[in-house]
Amino acid sequence: MKKILMMAIVAMMVTTKASAQYEPGTWSIQPKIGIGFSQISNMENIDMGTAKLDNQVTYAASSGVEFEYQVSKMIGVAAGLSYGVQGTGWKDFQQGVEKMKNPRVELEYIQVPILANVYVTKGLALKAGVQFGFLVDSNVKMTYDSKIMERDATMDASIEMKNDFNKFDLSIPVGVSYEFNSHWVLDARYHIGLTKLNKETLSNGKDWKNGMFLMSVGYKFDL
Repeated sequence: MKKILMMAIVAMMVTTKASAQYEPGTWSIQPKIGIGFSQISNMENIDMGTAKLDNQVTYAASSGVEFEYQVSKMIGVAAGLSYGVQGTGWKDFQQGVEKMKNPRVELEYIQVPILANVYVTKGLALKAGVQFGFLVDSNVKMTYDSKIMERDATMDASIEMKNDFNKFDLSIPVGVSYEFNSHWVLDARYHIGLTKLNKETLSNGKDWKNGMFLMSVGYKFDL
């Protein structure tokens, strides 16, 4: 999937002209929305008695706004505010007569990214920085098939786990963006989690950490 997304970026870059370069000392604002994949490291092999769960990726999503100040023709500094959902998933598993589908942890954050954008050519920027995340909610969710009064039933389950996770998350986003002449911006970032998510010390001595790949699209306005 990542290869397909990167091929799409390259194709759009080839077929579309880049935007004009922003002048030093100018400001811009960019509303944006994104989707991608996320995973929490070291949450694999959870023992459910009748099944051991293998950790895998789940979806991620984000929406928000970024402001950018153009320091020079080559360098811009951006800061944003967004609401994001990320987490991790496990494979479907059977527990007794019940089949658990799409089990996952969903972490909801208010996110504050601060990045340096290096414009290597018109419209094309390499970026890196830090992102501060503030936990809003945390849940384990799944859909399960069961039998009620000898009839098949499908139900959604959600277990609140906000008190099991630390309230603050720090990550390093690195990526690339491309702005077209219509002011649309395509942005791809990978977020490397630095802080541990679990409050309690784990028996294996390993800490849970976030990891996320996010592809977003935004529209850039001059201020």
